[in-house]
Amino acid sequence: MSAAISSEAGGQSGAARNIGVLMAAQALGGASPPIIISLGGIVGQMLADDPSIATLPVSLYNLGLALSTLPAAWLMRRIGRRNAYLFAAVLAIMAGLIASLGIVRADFLTFCVGTALAGYYGACVQSYRFAAADTVEESMRSIAISRVMIGGLFAAIIGPQVVIWTRDSLGAIPFAGSFLGQAGLALLALPVLAMLRLPRHEAAASSDTGRPLLEIARTPVFIVAVVAGVVSYGLMSFIMTAAPMAMVGCGHTIGEAALGIQWHVLAMFGPSFFTGHLIARFGKISVTAAGLLLTGLAGVLNLAGLELLHFWGGLILLGVGWNFGFIGATSLLTECYRPKERSKVQGLNDFLVFGTVAAASFSSGHLLNTGGWETVNTLMFPMIGFVLLLLAALAWQRRGQPALRG
Repeated sequence: MSAAISSEAGGQSGAARNIGVLMAAQALGGASPPIIISLGGIVGQMLADDPSIATLPVSLYNLGLALSTLPAAWLMRRIGRRNAYLFAAVLAIMAGLIASLGIVRADFLTFCVGTALAGYYGACVQSYRFAAADTVEESMRSIAISRVMIGGLFAAIIGPQVVIWTRDSLGAIPFAGSFLGQAGLALLALPVLAMLRLPRHEAAASSDTGRPLLEIARTPVFIVAVVAGVVSYGLMSFIMTAAPMAMVGCGHTIGEAALGIQWHVLAMFGPSFFTGHLIARFGKISVTAAGLLLTGLAGVLNLAGLELLHFWGGLILLGVGWNFGFIGATSLLTECYRPKERSKVQGLNDFLVFGTVAAASFSSGHLLNTGGWETVNTLMFPMIGFVLLLLAALAWQRRGQPALRG
């Protein structure tokens, strides 16, 4: 891969170095969501007076992430990506400390503030994939995105293990130590992010930002890429948020629920070793469609039973489906914009994707309490079918037009 890296990031070795740094930063930053997601609903059940709002901390994390995407994109443009990423890591340290304080004080509101504040860091971590794509030639963007997201494979190990090893570290105050661990991971990310040497495209003092955003948003490629990303990520979040509580409610242990999330996150990022090559071989549309089909299979397995095998197997299929669907959709999105348009298009995409994720996580807890695990899984099938039709239409439009761009 290194031989194909664009020289715009300071030469081939400089771009490869940046991708390596982003991969390490992804490993540390990507470890926070598994902590919040696996424990947020459980801690919410401990602290909230109303069990129907137990998933509110996880939902607020996703909402904070969604609302932070556009401000984060603006800040990256003004001060550069590296400085914006460093600022986000500092906020993440504060977020972990606040969440831990909320548990110590048995204050549900304070705990929610901590998880919501962590959303800004999450928004910046999500943009690492775009930072990698912007440092390589167009033909290598899918592989660059996949390389950075390999860091998530390590995050899948780090996050749940932090939960397992620290959940009782403060004795009579369960789980507070895990959120202190979350703050510690962000602290470790600071020197890693300081090594980034990214180009300052976004900080260029120019009033020319390319085509109007609405014009770009009307193109078929943008529409399909965003809808595919929204559904891939939204369904994954929808099921993953409800799964730990459903597992505990079915008699499985908290440790088994945490390990289920660990296997899920491993499945989310493990395929990144070869997803980029699959996209190069079979195309963005085919790989995205395969991801959605795997997500549908996860729903089928979840509906087949309530044993540990069903939960863990469904979470694994859900993770692989997310990997193919989300990386495929992200790669498709890179066709939509010119270099001067990248910041606003990436920001709008992430706002739409993670706004939907926030809505999914808000509704999953309520649906789990009112409709049950079966309803949570059944609702995914119409959405998957709709996106598959859109992908088929785009593929049909592109027949005989391999060079078509947004």
